[in-house]
Amino acid sequence: MSVTKYNNLFSIVMLNSIMPLSKSLNKYLAQRIVNKKFNKGDFIITNGTIADRLYIIRKGLVRGFFIHNDNEITTWASVDSEMITSISGFFRKKVALENIQCLEDTYTESLSFDDLQFALKHFPEMEGLYRILLEEYFIEAEYRAFAARIPSAKERFDYYRKIIKPEKLKRLPKKHLASLLNMRPETLSRLELD
Repeated sequence: MSVTKYNNLFSIVMLNSIMPLSKSLNKYLAQRIVNKKFNKGDFIITNGTIADRLYIIRKGLVRGFFIHNDNEITTWASVDSEMITSISGFFRKKVALENIQCLEDTYTESLSFDDLQFALKHFPEMEGLYRILLEEYFIEAEYRAFAARIPSAKERFDYYRKIIKPEKLKRLPKKHLASLLNMRPETLSRLELD
């Protein structure tokens, strides 16, 4: 079997573009990956539930957030071709600490924790691929952590514009972008006009 047999699975094509996978791993993933459509406003994961799947967004926009003193605080946003999950929930097989909500109709492909562990144990190239994906995931998290600690709203906004995909800036609703950047929507509006 060739990889082209699995072209209908976005994740397999994407993963093979990062690192060529064996026919047997492609076949395994094709059998285990689950496609799901979420509507705008749906939650992929909610605080307090078990986060047992690792998702790749085929098309869509989602945000991660938590609630503090009745305020929703957006901590990240992801778009097409990005990997998402509740970090502490998925990797520790515990309840999620955050909510992941769709801000657009979102099409995902996902792999369960157990299926991922099986692939890591039985397909050597999966370990290399997993390392590459985790590096990207954590580099993005580091960029967000740096941005959150910049005291000046203007400098924080300028830094964020440098590290984020321009498409994400265009698609993310302003109230969620302002929350992500820890500023009031009015401040964000002024900065966007500069």
